[in-house]
Amino acid sequence: MMTNTKKMKAVEITEPGGPKALSLCQRDIPQAAPHEVLIAVKAAGVNRPDVLQRMGAYPPPKDASDLPGLEVAGIVEAVGDDVTRFRVGDAVCALTAGGGYAQYVSVDAGSVLPVPAGLTMTQAAALPETFFTVWHNVFERGALQKGEVFLVHGGSSGIGTTAIQLAKAFGATVITTVGSGEKADACRQLGADHVVEYHEEDFVSVAKQVTDGRGVDVILDMVGGDYINRNYACAAMDGRIVQIAFLGGAKTEADFSKLMMKRLTHTGSTLRIRPLEVKALLARQLEEHVWPMIEEVRIAPVMDMIFPLAEAWRAHERMEEGAHIGKIVLDVA
Repeated sequence: MMTNTKKMKAVEITEPGGPKALSLCQRDIPQAAPHEVLIAVKAAGVNRPDVLQRMGAYPPPKDASDLPGLEVAGIVEAVGDDVTRFRVGDAVCALTAGGGYAQYVSVDAGSVLPVPAGLTMTQAAALPETFFTVWHNVFERGALQKGEVFLVHGGSSGIGTTAIQLAKAFGATVITTVGSGEKADACRQLGADHVVEYHEEDFVSVAKQVTDGRGVDVILDMVGGDYINRNYACAAMDGRIVQIAFLGGAKTEADFSKLMMKRLTHTGSTLRIRPLEVKALLARQLEEHVWPMIEEVRIAPVMDMIFPLAEAWRAHERMEEGAHIGKIVLDVA
């Protein structure tokens, strides 16, 4: 319920820096604009962009909250005058442009989805950012088709665990790269057909071997750096490479002759700054094509650790350590 003080607990970034730059604070409870839903947040997902924002490397859009947090799950507290679908008391999850690390957040109604049946709030909070990202980049930009071969780097991450499951569910052969045996086992359990421990093997050689030299059709890359040329080397003719991050560096020297000779497409995107109507369309596609799979338990968010809101800094430490498998979530309730 709405608090009498009209204040809420939130986690703010006191100044750009390490995890301890995250600090619990009091903020005014936001009000829902005519096109928005006010959500009483029960759980919030933690994502790599939150870490970058905390470090001062990923500022929020001008019209977004300065608080970190790009996905939440909770209960509808109020709806704007133009909102017809959602009602007070509905259990929802939502993609936000910021403000998720708080007890309340206002979100455009188009970015709101019902919590899939059978999921807890912490599980539901692990859905929006990764599922929106994977759906748009793998199936829209990458145009992954049934029977194709898909390579995702960082298979044990929130993005990776989601991409493996969705690609398998839609009939692709999945190759992934990971940094440890524990992460390799987790990816195999999710359905990955071939797992490359990059400290031990070369993913280009493995991809060529398992495809009889043909290469892979779609690559989802969050590494960049020297992976760029290696992606080109292991891509099939007419392959599609989709860039969503640059953990290995945003700059490198690339041999574009492979891009030409193989007729490759190298594209990329960021989700946070996309127009609301684009996010609304993605939400409806997910609800139609993916939410039934979640409710049938064909796919599920992979959960790593849950931290209380006041210890968001510990969640960021966990993410930066790189040992997590799946999603890190904050318990806000």
